[in-house]
Amino acid sequence: MKTIVVFGAASAIAQASARLWAEEKPRFVLIDRSVDRLKIVAEDLRTRGATDVKTITTDLSLLEKHEDIVQQIHTTPVAIYLVAYGTLGNQKAGEKDFAVARQELTTNFISVASLLTEIINDLSIKKATSPTTIAVISSVAGDRGRQSNYIYGTAKAALTSWLSGLRNRLVKEHPHIHIVTIKPGQVDTPMTADFKKGLLWAKPEDVARDIVHAIHKKRDVTYTPWFWRYIMLIIKLIPERIFKRLTL
Repeated sequence: MKTIVVFGAASAIAQASARLWAEEKPRFVLIDRSVDRLKIVAEDLRTRGATDVKTITTDLSLLEKHEDIVQQIHTTPVAIYLVAYGTLGNQKAGEKDFAVARQELTTNFISVASLLTEIINDLSIKKATSPTTIAVISSVAGDRGRQSNYIYGTAKAALTSWLSGLRNRLVKEHPHIHIVTIKPGQVDTPMTADFKKGLLWAKPEDVARDIVHAIHKKRDVTYTPWFWRYIMLIIKLIPERIFKRLTL
């Protein structure tokens, strides 16, 4: 039976991804901080075909919880880990109060790096050799710093770099573990409810299909929707002397 572990399982993208996997009748382990939302997600997946659903309620931004969380999963092998939690904090508040910025950096980068360390260590200790994919949601915001969200963007840039280094390391040490970096653009979720939507905005279901496809095809990095790869390529090519004067 395939086992899929989802961190941040109550997020819109995670839910949409899990619904697609549920058709394969896997076993799920769902981790999130909301008891009520986890119950709803778990019941939904059961009705869609999931063979078994286990839930763990915790705040993933608390680093000291990570070792215990990984031990609670109590299953081997795991076919897929999806790391899909994060926050889109208040940029203006973070500019004035570094405690706000630090929490944003901790949630979106430091805690994910900690969690991945625990997962890799656990797989190493168990000497697991079954193919395992660890898919982590980063963001196109990490491709270049912008005045409107550079705190969030910095966390995602660090995360993207961490994943690249981890992938480079594991291909030699543990070739059965594959790391996939997911880079969504603008997605219409509860986290972005206050944003004005336009043509470039995607639905969680669209992103979920790209995630499932990227995992199936063993992609290293995938932009979703696909056109963000080219948008960000153009943005990265703008000279800094010009870019710094733009309002983005």
